[in-house]
Amino acid sequence: MIVEILAIGTELLLGQITNTNATNIATRLADNGFTHLHQVVVGDNADRMKVAIAEATARADVLIITGGIGPTADDITREAVASAGNLSLVFDEAYGDQLRGSWRGHGPNDEFPESNLRQAFRPDGAVVITNLKGSAPGFRVTIGACEVISLPGVPAEMLSMMDEVVLPYLRVKGGNKRAVVSRMLRSWGMSEAKVGEDLQDLFDSSENPTIAFLASAGEIKIRITALADSDTAARVLIEPVETEIRQRLGTHIFGADDETIEQVIRIDLESRGWTIGTAESATGGLVGRRLTSLPGASATFRGSVVAYATDLKTSILGVPEQTLATYGVVSEQTAEAMAAGARRVLDVDVAVAVTGSAGPVALEQPVGTMIVAVATPRISTVRTLHMPGDRERVRVNTATAALHLIRMALMET
Repeated sequence: MIVEILAIGTELLLGQITNTNATNIATRLADNGFTHLHQVVVGDNADRMKVAIAEATARADVLIITGGIGPTADDITREAVASAGNLSLVFDEAYGDQLRGSWRGHGPNDEFPESNLRQAFRPDGAVVITNLKGSAPGFRVTIGACEVISLPGVPAEMLSMMDEVVLPYLRVKGGNKRAVVSRMLRSWGMSEAKVGEDLQDLFDSSENPTIAFLASAGEIKIRITALADSDTAARVLIEPVETEIRQRLGTHIFGADDETIEQVIRIDLESRGWTIGTAESATGGLVGRRLTSLPGASATFRGSVVAYATDLKTSILGVPEQTLATYGVVSEQTAEAMAAGARRVLDVDVAVAVTGSAGPVALEQPVGTMIVAVATPRISTVRTLHMPGDRERVRVNTATAALHLIRMALMET
């Protein structure tokens, strides 16, 4: 069964709002084994919406539309669907009465806005999809050989209706009784191109399970997806492929599925009974923020020193003035001294330090030169990184790199 997505809203075309609805729907379609070939975004224009609906319904078995079913004048999805299907719009008297009865104004003289009644209109023959989180109900109606499902644009409302009503309906409609299972392996330290090269033969030969690559924030994810008669059978198909990928990528694989690098580090530290702290300059506390993002972080994280000013590196962390004078702020020697100072000042077993030239103006070194040092009870290691992108990208990706360098240092300890 082929399913398409049509997102309605001029604000999406202008970039004022990110189209997360399409992403979330697409993920759910993939997880449920539905074929998804097209996504379209159209502004609040009746003629262009009608054309988009007509084109999609000619290609797909199911068209999911989000947005444009609220109470304002630019909410014209109902009209566009009706026009594309040569259907009349009908008014649901019962729902209109429900809207009036449930109205709670903002003051004693706040009368019911008659424009709310737009939400009681729908194409003739449409089946209502109840919206438990808002006032705009969705609907599904058949146009030609395609079933059109219209949902609100508000993400919380849309996702609730998608998960509780639409997906169960589509599974029955499509006769989808097979299990679709995905396993996500998470890696760091290799480029997407290198990961692709190392796994090229597996990718080329993959039919069931299939392999896909996803890159984000410096990490490369490898998704293995299998289709079988049951979850157990699907996992049996995935297992040998996962084993082969792990053997090829080795320690570059740091986790699976929803497991984050923060979780990996904390589990390792807890197993040793160790604590950790940070000393940050260029990243301004981003590493500490990541390490404290999990509930219960206080079990391993003791604190952070954000020594942005040069004199604080000396007065708080004890970086020798001679080191700064000889090698500079953006140097491996300074980063190592910061990490050693953080271990002492924060009284932790493991400390990570970051210094660098994040830009946009170069500081001692070319923009993007970032240095991370990790000190443990047994080793001290330092790495100079060359991060591409603007200032924010450099800082965010350096924080990610620092966490992975912590993991690598722990593996050597």
